[in-house]
Amino acid sequence: MSDLVLPRRSLSDDAVRAGRDVLDGRRRGLRAFLPFIGPAVITSIAYMDPGNFATNIQGGAQFGYLLLWVVVLANLVAMLFQALSAKLGIVTGQSLAQLCRARLPRRLVIAMWLASEIAAMVTDLAELLGAAIGLSLLTHLPLLPSLAVAGLATYAMLNLQRRGFRPLEIAIAALVGVIAVSYVAQLIIAPPHWAAAGFHTVVPMLAGPDSVLLAVGIVGATVMPHAIYLHSSLTSQRMPVSNDEEKRRVLRFSNREVLLALSLAGLVNMAMLASAAAVFHDGAHDGVAEIATAYQTLVPLLGPAAGAFFLLALLASGLSSSVVGTMAGQTIMQDFIGFPIPLWLRRLATMLPAFAVVAAGVDTTQTLVISQVVLSLVLPVPMLALLWLSGRTDVMGSFVSSRKLRVLAGTATSVVLGLNLILLAQTAGLPIPFLGGG
Repeated sequence: MSDLVLPRRSLSDDAVRAGRDVLDGRRRGLRAFLPFIGPAVITSIAYMDPGNFATNIQGGAQFGYLLLWVVVLANLVAMLFQALSAKLGIVTGQSLAQLCRARLPRRLVIAMWLASEIAAMVTDLAELLGAAIGLSLLTHLPLLPSLAVAGLATYAMLNLQRRGFRPLEIAIAALVGVIAVSYVAQLIIAPPHWAAAGFHTVVPMLAGPDSVLLAVGIVGATVMPHAIYLHSSLTSQRMPVSNDEEKRRVLRFSNREVLLALSLAGLVNMAMLASAAAVFHDGAHDGVAEIATAYQTLVPLLGPAAGAFFLLALLASGLSSSVVGTMAGQTIMQDFIGFPIPLWLRRLATMLPAFAVVAAGVDTTQTLVISQVVLSLVLPVPMLALLWLSGRTDVMGSFVSSRKLRVLAGTATSVVLGLNLILLAQTAGLPIPFLGGG
């Protein structure tokens, strides 16, 4: 008689079993939280991408610690919308894009898909460029080969999805850890003025039109369209639930994870800005605004260790955010129009624009700026759709958002959209009278 061969258990299977033990009351304490960690960690990368590096470096170099409170405000808005997106997936078992396809007119769905698809591709373009810049500066490879290496590395990470959701969650969490540890090291090497940093974290202040416009850029680029779509997809089928009570328990764990993961992302952003303030805001380097310039200036001032930590954080950010951008693009295409494509083709489609930009000699910093403008244009699509769906009883049932929450989210949406309009007007060179010019 031959031996019975049992199917091999995966890390994802173990996580689901552990989650069921929690929901059935057999697992408590900190161990009860661990199976539910993952979706918010993945989406938190959107708030630590290369675009955040550039914005925070410029803010710290030009205005010191002045705009730390803006980083905090932007992060709170991000927490709200990521929590709403996760809740939508948990309660309905469907993603934001799937619900839009089921409940909105076909023409509107196609328009939403096209806009969101462009946003996902532009996002991945910027993030892959960020990874390539970091790799190029770290290894001294030309930018084009660095782009190819970064693209292959992200494709390898994306293939972890074939083993279930858990391996990729662990890989992304490891890269988040690299970013966090790198910035802790930066703060040790160049300690900020803690009293000034603490003061500007809680006291809103601005210093003229330039600081207002930079604050607009920080907030306007924070709530990322692709992260909103992706979060609902990640939570929709991750942990099977059978009744409303189980949904409430999973939702509580989800909210805690959003608070934890995005708080870490917020602290990393604050560390980016504070480090730039401590090193560059000295009257001689206030004009530092580009990633490469920041690195080239950082090494002579603080030594090679500081430069190495900076590049490690940038490389981890670029690789992980490119992975997340491709995942979001897959979700958007599959859930809006029900048309999945092979992973290699998706990765190739998002790599080609980056190669075209580099091969054409287009300024990479300008490309990052344009990408933020495109994202600002698309941002209203998922925000407004999420607000509409989360407030509908026929979608959310007893989990429908309360009136207070809808007002809060609506106010946050209005503020973010208004700031994005200012950002777009300023980018287009239009006059903004109450800011003192164009």
